Amino acid sequence: MKFIILGCGSSMGVPRADGDFGNCDPKNKKNYRTRCSALLKSANKNILIDTSPDLRQQLINNKINNIDYVLYSHMHADQTHGINDLRIFYIRNKRTIPAFADAATSKYLKKAFNYCFKSFSKEYPAIIQLNKTKNIMKIKDNQKTIKINSFPVSHGKVKSICYIFDQKLAYISDVSNIEKKYFRYFKKLKFLVIDCLWYRHHPSHLNLEKVLELVKIFKPKKTILTNLHSDLDYKVLFNQLPKKVIPAYDGLTLNL
Repeated sequence: MKFIILGCGSSMGVPRADGDFGNCDPKNKKNYRTRCSALLKSANKNILIDTSPDLRQQLINNKINNIDYVLYSHMHADQTHGINDLRIFYIRNKRTIPAFADAATSKYLKKAFNYCFKSFSKEYPAIIQLNKTKNIMKIKDNQKTIKINSFPVSHGKVKSICYIFDQKLAYISDVSNIEKKYFRYFKKLKFLVIDCLWYRHHPSHLNLEKVLELVKIFKPKKTILTNLHSDLDYKVLFNQLPKKVIPAYDGLTLNL
């Protein structure tokens, strides 16, 4: 299996829509960041995490031509507003796409994008079958079963879902605090992909100092920092990090 970081930028991306790069060097391609989405790719299944507003270009850039499942982390626009880009996969496969979300995210999606879940005509059928996220989910790919653990973490005033795949990789793109009762899920991870907005304190995100504190506790084999704001230049950040911690970049692929 492979895990692809489709986008690793914070809510405005890098550069922002006005062309501003902040502290990031525009000469370094790894500083061009679209909004957060990721994809678990097994032999025959593509499991998408979140529908970034930049989803269309992310899928084209990574030559992803099918989506089999979607996992939503939370309701915010930078994780959901690319949902319309899933329409082509319904058109290709003539079947709805199973998606999973918590109650709050499901309520938001059905209100904001009701046409995706309700058929209005033959020309505009429902494209997604929305399901409630479970603590343990299993997806079959021929003889293999992919086990997905999920649990809520704090993201400021809302909850976000952490997904752990086959007890090897944890993905938490938006998080400000993880309750200690969930620490057991982070033992013996091969990869930890985790929110690291910037250097300063933020009420809804981890900053670099807090991330590195968690890394010392969880001790994953490798940590990848995502949801990177334009304050964080790739090369500058890379040179500051411990050996087993790296910044993400769009298109980074991890082998599971």
